[in-house]
Amino acid sequence: MQVAIVKYNAGNIFSVVNALRRLGIEPLLTDSAEALQQADRVLFPGQGEARGAMEYLKARRLDEVIRSLRQPVLGICVGQQLLCRHSEEGNVDCIGIFDAEVKRFCPQHHEDKVPCMGWNKIIKPSADTTGHDTPCALFKGLPTFGPSEGEAYAYFVHSYYVPLCQQTAAVADYILPYSAALQKDNFYACQFHPEKSGKTGETILKNFLAL
Repeated sequence: MQVAIVKYNAGNIFSVVNALRRLGIEPLLTDSAEALQQADRVLFPGQGEARGAMEYLKARRLDEVIRSLRQPVLGICVGQQLLCRHSEEGNVDCIGIFDAEVKRFCPQHHEDKVPCMGWNKIIKPSADTTGHDTPCALFKGLPTFGPSEGEAYAYFVHSYYVPLCQQTAAVADYILPYSAALQKDNFYACQFHPEKSGKTGETILKNFLAL
């Protein structure tokens, strides 16, 4: 299996590379349109600032390449946000896979710290909050997403979030409930870092590779 990681002006690349290597995958780090289109799976990780990232992507037409992909694609952290329609961070239009606007956390109480940083519980969305409760294959085998008991936790570091929407695949709560993950067609995305989320993250990456 050929797994490609989108090479662009973003951090967090090598922690994802190392997580895939632990699963026996040697990924290709590339900004080649042909290589990305021919890969079996594509990961789109990132840290940093949305406007600068989008300027880099557009200058190399990588936004068009990502939009054209038909194999399973996984956005991570800023990668999830850049797959949305618009971001308040830099007031920039993004790739537009998910019809959602990325917003900045607004603290409501003294103890609310921004950025959100640390471990947080992720749960399956309900029809009451997102309009549907269809299980996402990315979370197969995790507590609260199936018959198994317990709770699933993932590691987050972010100041901006995606509100709940019809593409919400997992929910987290910090200041308010928001989209911990999104899914539409062949595009999947996590606000948290699966590569830093222990067994939960390992399960998610395995599920993505098995799609």
